[in-house]
Amino acid sequence: MTQQVLMAVLAVIAGVGASLAYFFGTNWLLDRLAPDGRRPDGEYLSREPLRNAIRPWLFVLPALVILGIYLVYPVFETARLSLFDRSGTEFVGLSNYAWAIQNPEFHLAIRNNVLWLLFVPAMSTAFGLLVATLADRVRWGNVAKSLIFMPMAISFVGASVIWKFVYDYRGPDVGQIGIVNAIVVALGGEPQAWITVPFWNNFFLMIILVWIQTGFAMVILSAALRGVPEETIEAAQIDGASEYAVFFKIIIPQIFSTILVVWTTITIVVLKVFDIVLAMTNGQWGTEVLANSMYNWMFRGGGDFGRGSVIALVIMIAVVPIMVWNIRRFQTEEAMR
Repeated sequence: MTQQVLMAVLAVIAGVGASLAYFFGTNWLLDRLAPDGRRPDGEYLSREPLRNAIRPWLFVLPALVILGIYLVYPVFETARLSLFDRSGTEFVGLSNYAWAIQNPEFHLAIRNNVLWLLFVPAMSTAFGLLVATLADRVRWGNVAKSLIFMPMAISFVGASVIWKFVYDYRGPDVGQIGIVNAIVVALGGEPQAWITVPFWNNFFLMIILVWIQTGFAMVILSAALRGVPEETIEAAQIDGASEYAVFFKIIIPQIFSTILVVWTTITIVVLKVFDIVLAMTNGQWGTEVLANSMYNWMFRGGGDFGRGSVIALVIMIAVVPIMVWNIRRFQTEEAMR
């Protein structure tokens, strides 16, 4: 333990020291490369404007280099590998793309991803909005919010382990420890291996992510609800509007931009969903998704860099338009303020 703490302290000292050295070193070098001087006619020449123009780029240069190495380069390398064979050495053109178009497992993964996209963002946002609205009307609302937000502190794998016990199945003649099967048996039904039930097992996995993301949606939407002017609500109530009308015609339009932010953020998470499927089923029983399929093709069974890269590009292409739309909408809102 002492050694770990010492290593952490040394890492912090080294990091801060390196940052300070870079800061002073680059400024010193810039002053030497662009010094003040005099023109041929003897007039004093200041290069401070030039130094001021270069200095910000020196500060962001390390971040740009890191982003280039860990974000930009992998995109181009993935695109390149998608045109090569499983070892990444022999050029095969568009063969990997043709394989993806014709492969039933790839089609299944896309279908499941579409189901996740339709179900998880909508349900997480809806439940988050519902909890945020109702929790503010009861005394113990903050306690309820804390409990609902708690799953956000759990990793996806940790949440999957918890829900494995919820869906646990021990056989028809064995005592059930899974909550779902225990309830089913108590009601006179037959226990099931829920995560192996075709098609519906996808929704059982989706519930896990809804359980996690509802807390995120609740926190963001709760803050948005507090920003709704009381005057508009009171005016609507004085005019005789029902609670239903106030909520859907007064409150929702005013927080609609926040709802879109929550929805798009969860959508991006869903497009990259991997941990839950890997930990719960590993894509078996018809639960395969794109990220898990990419991992299997890229790193298992000897690996196939070509096909794994194709699936990775599909995921990226699906994520980028949503991110661009979200950024443009945010910029539009900022310009209108």
